[in-house]
Amino acid sequence: MRRNCLHPDMHTFPLLLKSSGSLCYAWIGKWLHGFYVESGRVRWDVFVGSALVDMYMKCGHSDDARQVFDEMPTRNVVSWSCLVAGYVQLGRCKEALLIFQDMLTDNLRPNSKTLTSVLTACAQLGALDQGKWVHAYIDRNLIELNSILGTALIDMYVKCGCINEACFVFDKLPSKGLYTWTAMINGLAMNGDALGSLSFFSRMMCSGVQPNKVTFLGALSACSHGGLVEEGRKLFDEMRDKYHLDPDVDHYGCMVDLLGRAGYLEEAVKLIEEMPMEPSPSIWGALLGACVIHKNLELGEYIGNQLVNLQPDHSGWYSLLANVHLEHRKWDKAASVRKSMKMKGIDKIPGVSWIEVNGLIRDFVTSESLSDWELCEMMDSVWRHIVSSIYDHKVDNFNISGCGEGLKGVVL
Repeated sequence: MRRNCLHPDMHTFPLLLKSSGSLCYAWIGKWLHGFYVESGRVRWDVFVGSALVDMYMKCGHSDDARQVFDEMPTRNVVSWSCLVAGYVQLGRCKEALLIFQDMLTDNLRPNSKTLTSVLTACAQLGALDQGKWVHAYIDRNLIELNSILGTALIDMYVKCGCINEACFVFDKLPSKGLYTWTAMINGLAMNGDALGSLSFFSRMMCSGVQPNKVTFLGALSACSHGGLVEEGRKLFDEMRDKYHLDPDVDHYGCMVDLLGRAGYLEEAVKLIEEMPMEPSPSIWGALLGACVIHKNLELGEYIGNQLVNLQPDHSGWYSLLANVHLEHRKWDKAASVRKSMKMKGIDKIPGVSWIEVNGLIRDFVTSESLSDWELCEMMDSVWRHIVSSIYDHKVDNFNISGCGEGLKGVVL
């Protein structure tokens, strides 16, 4: 085009930028960005600007995307949707929800793509109230609940533990694709309903929808957590023999976990040895956990030492190996493992959890601590809320802020 002295216009640029983003060729996208600015044509056309935001987000350059977005004199629903979707794809879900709120403040009506991204963010954060608000918005504005949006809604509900609501949405959908079925199968498995998950798997088979690897992973996970050994074996065999799908390392991991939990340690070891790929540390870790449960010292000690050598900075393997020794009252060996962990400066990775309170997402880290005074103040506040919710009379005279250790123990 350039050799023929033809210049790309506002219709050509978005196509070029879309290709750059799909291939994650940030350097080409940046070159196109510079060429567009230097061309002196229409500055920040809304279509080109939106395509730039989308390209930068897909390449992981969120700061560049935000700068382009902020410099755009005019933004439409596509511009906002690209920014929201980009933050969700990068795992920055709290920022995505804040941007969505700004979009609503700008009196722009979100489309299905925007709402799908917002529901994905709600699912990742466990933001049930905001997810329900989106559901109500869809109903209130008569937005078509297509397969993609419906699947995102189902995924949000199951990840927030609301199975009944997920089933309600599922039943309302006029057409149910593979991803919709898979969301229900995985969601029920995640929430501990193994039989319900397998029931949906059977219904999907009867409807003529063919499962993929992700569907089988959900069904195998259900078998693992439900202790359904025979069903798991059957599914694993059907995956290979009937549907001609080669199991990935995650599928083998589910089977090892299933067999290990049920006490079939030798069969689990044999399955690992027959794997066509190198077993991941997490697979050996699942078997090590089974050795702790079933008190197999010899196998557990061997696997634990192998894992510690494989990943010497992974705190979980040290903990599991120590637990193997503790189960057999090998106090000295357990202490030695803990000492080795301490000498290497390895700390347990703190867990993080989220909770939604009055529409706000708050996160908590297990390693965080409060001083005695802060703890007493918090207990005082909690106690007042408890008592005021039960009794009508005031409790101003009751105060545990200055309580001693004995009374604090009773209250706790």
